Amino acid sequence: MKIAIIGTGGVGGAFGAALAQAGGDVTFVARGAHLAAMRENGLLVEGGRGTTLIKPVQATDDPASIGVVDVVFFCVKLWDVETAGEQIKPLVGPNTAVIPLQNGIDAAERLIPILGAHALMGGTVGISATIGSPGVIKQVGTMMMMSFGELDGRPSPRGEALLALAQKAGFQVTLTNTIETSIWIKFIMLTGVSGVTALTRLPLGKLRDDPDVFALFGAVMRETEAVGRARGVALPDDVVDKHLAGLMTSPPTVMASMAHDLLRGNRIELPWLAGKIVALGKELGVPTPANGFIYAALKPYANGTPG
Repeated sequence: MKIAIIGTGGVGGAFGAALAQAGGDVTFVARGAHLAAMRENGLLVEGGRGTTLIKPVQATDDPASIGVVDVVFFCVKLWDVETAGEQIKPLVGPNTAVIPLQNGIDAAERLIPILGAHALMGGTVGISATIGSPGVIKQVGTMMMMSFGELDGRPSPRGEALLALAQKAGFQVTLTNTIETSIWIKFIMLTGVSGVTALTRLPLGKLRDDPDVFALFGAVMRETEAVGRARGVALPDDVVDKHLAGLMTSPPTVMASMAHDLLRGNRIELPWLAGKIVALGKELGVPTPANGFIYAALKPYANGTPG
């Protein structure tokens, strides 16, 4: 199976390396020092699941040089969706599956006008990983899971083929006919963890034992759940309770990628996380004061540390 990883950060690097080790024909798209280090030393993934080194590694900064592939894992930052979507057109053939594995809920929707509805599948992942240094992906903890499926819920040969390879790769994987629900379940957790860890600039272990701070996680998640239900998404009754219980057993060093970006002074995905819930809440008539507070407090940092 021929796979292109568009955006070799924590998600793309970790899942792409696992699929390459399992026998996938994987090409990674990266740039700058990260690409140079990968070409010289290979791609190294290290952390709670052990160490994986892909060397030599197929890596490029030009998606068009790869040719048509079976699967595209689309892992760029949310502000780059449209630009990167145009750049990957040469990778997409009549049976290619493009699977956004990003934060947020609307990447597939934004890519459909560019690539066509037939190309898009839905996907979501669970992992805590970042670029530790050029050519090196650092994973926190052992969680590594993926859910994906056709947007209309139908079974498909391309979905079954990817499932078989992913099962060989050794991470937890689910091919689902209700991918919208899976995406929103993650989004509920993500708005809480990204918002609170970024707002406080602290990892989970420094936050969860304080009842006032822990209540903020719950408030953000319950607002996101309410917005999802108002939008017609089928969600489990205990979705927030399960997420809150999971926070108590997660590694104490976990921080959302938005928090890492904020600490580095980089642009952050705030408009597509808390900002998206605020916008949808206004549209649907659902109050979102906790998300609104996080959005307002972090908005000055949306494009990087203010100069």
